[in-house]
Amino acid sequence: MKNVYELLQRSARCYPDAIALSNGRDTCTFEQLHNSVRQLGSGIAAYSRQSPVIIFLDHDLPAVISMLGIALSGNSYCIFNTDLPDLRLQAMERALSARYVITDQAHIQKAMELFPNQKILRYEKLISSEINTSLLQECLENQIDLDPLYINFTSGSTGIPKGVIINHRSVLDFIPTFDDLFHITNQDVLANQAPFDFDVCVKDIYTMLNVGATLVLVPRVLFSQPAPLLDFLSDQKVTTMIWAVSALTLISVYHGLDYRVPEYVDKILFSGEMMPYKHLKNYLDHMPETMFVNLYGPTEITCNALYHIIDRHRDYAKELPIGKPFPNKRVELRQNGKRISKPYTIGEIYVSGSCLALGYLNHESPAFIEENTRGYKERYYNTGDLAYLNKQGEYVFKGRSDFQIKYMGHRIELEEIDQMLLHQKDVQASCALFDQEKEKLIAYYIGDIDHKTLKSQLLKELPRFMIPAKLMQLDCFPLNKNGKLDRKKLMEDYHGRYRKHV
Repeated sequence: MKNVYELLQRSARCYPDAIALSNGRDTCTFEQLHNSVRQLGSGIAAYSRQSPVIIFLDHDLPAVISMLGIALSGNSYCIFNTDLPDLRLQAMERALSARYVITDQAHIQKAMELFPNQKILRYEKLISSEINTSLLQECLENQIDLDPLYINFTSGSTGIPKGVIINHRSVLDFIPTFDDLFHITNQDVLANQAPFDFDVCVKDIYTMLNVGATLVLVPRVLFSQPAPLLDFLSDQKVTTMIWAVSALTLISVYHGLDYRVPEYVDKILFSGEMMPYKHLKNYLDHMPETMFVNLYGPTEITCNALYHIIDRHRDYAKELPIGKPFPNKRVELRQNGKRISKPYTIGEIYVSGSCLALGYLNHESPAFIEENTRGYKERYYNTGDLAYLNKQGEYVFKGRSDFQIKYMGHRIELEEIDQMLLHQKDVQASCALFDQEKEKLIAYYIGDIDHKTLKSQLLKELPRFMIPAKLMQLDCFPLNKNGKLDRKKLMEDYHGRYRKHV
């Protein structure tokens, strides 16, 4: 295979009448999805080849159809989340320099205002295009598996969004291995939590295509309503959840599993952040027959590089591994550029393999390196994440290299403070931050404990230089569009309400 469209082609042939996509109301069989993708692919191929195309649509079936139609046409897609601020979208557009935008009637006015220099293509018109078999065949014949499939924007250290370019080969190499490892089949129903501009959704969409599973797009509004969310998962007979940690902990924090356990779910795979032990244990206690998997990997290496299947007979209170490498991915630790393998020695995680992104759009980065240590060039990505190998040879995450701070002469990992806060019986969630200008450690938390009592407890377990100057209690944490804890929003809250008093 050289194009992800071939996964759809195979599933449409094998499972034509099976439900491919659903949003809880509307459904689409694999045969219907295949026809729609070929229609949209024919429409877009008449305009563009081998170029990025912006998708400016809501989180729904048309967005998935557009992704696959663009891929079939030989172009690459880039999701522009309609919920993002206008200035962010315009900054992404400047970085992408796309000529075409796919949108629908609901968003066409805004699209015309945001993207005045692009040609706006109506989804409703593209999806009614006549299937041009010869044109589509020509598109496929002219492609190779290293052609870009999608571009995901991540935040840049300079404040300018960076576009990560992933090719077809990386997805085609990873997804079948992923599905085989975790026994995902055409009998499964996946619940999509991740926005389409977040790479967690890649596992949802392309697993659906690869094995012929059903993908249910969970309505966004439910993620602030644990009880209706759990009802939805059960009503849709969801079996597999590949979710961000923050989305799972939200259910746990508000005791959602005491209300209802999603009875069909037998696989939960989580990633994006460290899973707090108390919340993992809560899930394990409520769902004794479910397989849980800790996944690790940044966007630049196509979803995940490491995995660990939770062993129910093992104690994870002190250490939750991110595990071992996926097949066909080389992972190693380096310290000051040199490979290390000594247990419990912290280094940065480097990854190599066909999983690596083509790079950043119009941006050279020292994170992608080429080495000639074996007589030929090898390409690696430096994740900037820290880890060590435990005595079992498993990787254990130890935070970000750029989350390390120097405070009062000491080097401190903010994650260490978070972990100690979470060890407190009445703390459900935490986020330690550092005010660079005032050189103050601060921390937000959710829990039934006042800040004075919490501080006195921390003093028993941490040196004074690791005790936050201010502990702030919240009812809930803000989440960003990817379902991760929004540290920026918390810092803005601190600046607005507390900083002048510190």
